[in-house]
Formats: sequence, structure tokens, C-alpha cells
Amino acid sequence: MVTPVGRLEQVAGPAGPLDLLTVGRGQPSTIFAHGAGSSIETTRPFASGVRGARTFFHFRGHGRSVVPDLPWSYADLAVELRTVADHVGATRALGVSLGAGALLRLLCEDPGRFERVVLVLPAGLDRARRGPGVDELQRLGRRIAEGDRAAAVELYRGDGGAGSTARGDAADAWAEQMADQVVAGHLSAVGIGRALTTLPGQVPVPDVSLLGHVRVPVLVLGQEEDVIHPASVARRLGEVLPAAEVEVLPPGGLLWAHRSRVRTLVSTFLDA
Repeated sequence: MVTPVGRLEQVAGPAGPLDLLTVGRGQPSTIFAHGAGSSIETTRPFASGVRGARTFFHFRGHGRSVVPDLPWSYADLAVELRTVADHVGATRALGVSLGAGALLRLLCEDPGRFERVVLVLPAGLDRARRGPGVDELQRLGRRIAEGDRAAAVELYRGDGGAGSTARGDAADAWAEQMADQVVAGHLSAVGIGRALTTLPGQVPVPDVSLLGHVRVPVLVLGQEEDVIHPASVARRLGEVLPAAEVEVLPPGGLLWAHRSRVRTLVSTFLDA
């Protein structure tokens, strides 16, 4: 596994150490929160073109961060996100999938914590998610926790933490590489398994009316035909967040079919 370039460190989280990486320096300071099964490295493309210091970190169960006993909740993830954001003095934030849920939970508790926010592929709000997509994630999570490499390949081919519904040699090679990292222990199989089996069916937002207090600008990025991250969630956020801008892109994977567009949307919005 290639060691990323930047300032690697660990910070004491509520349940144990959390690893983080900061690249760049100065203001603005932006924190980036990954999706379930993803990592610092897979989240870095969302920061392309963003000015200032960019901090990436691993939630519990990912990377070298702590793998506490169950149960886990979005409230726990929100505290971890706040801990790292406070540690680096982040004034802006981007969350992907699971990270978007943690960011929404934090905003329910502290609507003005960040000056600008980006929510990428939010998967749920105040209603528990049910159906084949959630069932499949939980099934894969149980298999990954047992060290099943084929399940890891299936996870990253089907989602990859960024709506990666693309097919082709590059996408398949990436899925194989990520699965190798899980099997080799660079990504925690037990931690990823716990995240996938416990969090997809939970509610990140206890009361959607709380989001009406979030007055800061928010960019919401969704994708059509995404079973795990329904575009309807992105559109609903556009209705309940007072200063939201919603972009729903065609299917194909945000970082596969639409990487240039996503980079422009995110960097333009955060650097405004």
C-alpha cells in the first residue's frame, strides 16, 4: 500500500485513536469524511482543486482507527467528525455517503459549525432504510468480516463508497485492488463488516425539521439510478435545507463517469 504524502497523525477520538492526513496548508481548512468501506485515499479525489488545508480521516473501523465494540451509531460518527474538525480547525466540510450521514447528524446538533458544506451521495435522512440494497450491504458486511475477498470485490464493484456503478477494466481493477487491501489488513475487514451490518439501516437525522436551522450554503450531489444512494434523498435535502444547491448527475459513478464535473462543482463551491 502506498503511503500518502502529507502530515499523518492520530487524534484521540471518543472511543479510541482516529488516523488523519492533512495536505496543503492555510485557509480555508476543509475536512473530508469517507463512505462505508472507503478510506482516506479513495476520498482524496473529491478534494482536487480545493484551496487551503485539506484533512482526511478514518472513521472507526477503517484504516488504523479504533474498532470499538458494537453498537455503533451516526451519533458516534458525528462526534468523531467533530473531534477531527475541531483538532484541525476545519471551517468547511464534505461527507460522502456514510460521511454525509455523519455530517448531517452533526449539523442537526450544531447548524453553524461549518461555513460551507458538501453532501455527496447522501443515503438516508429521518426514515429507516429498507429493501434489497440495504440487505445486500449487510450480507456483504457479514462476509467481509469473515475475510471473504470475493465479497469485498463485490462491494467495491457495486458501490465503492462513491456511487461507483461503472463497469470496465479500470473499475474492475480498482475493485480488485481495494479487496486486496482489505485482505492484507490495510483496511480493517472486521471494522468494515461492522459498519456495513449496523449503519445502513439506521437513521442519521433524528428530526428532519432540525435541518431547517442550517443556514450555511450546502451543495448536495446525487446520482440517478443509484439504489444505495437514492436521488430522492438528495432532492429532499434541497427542500429542507434553506440554502441548498442540488446537482443530480446521470448514472455511471461520480468518480468514474463524472470526475471532471464533480471536481468543478466541489472546488467552485468550497472556494467561493
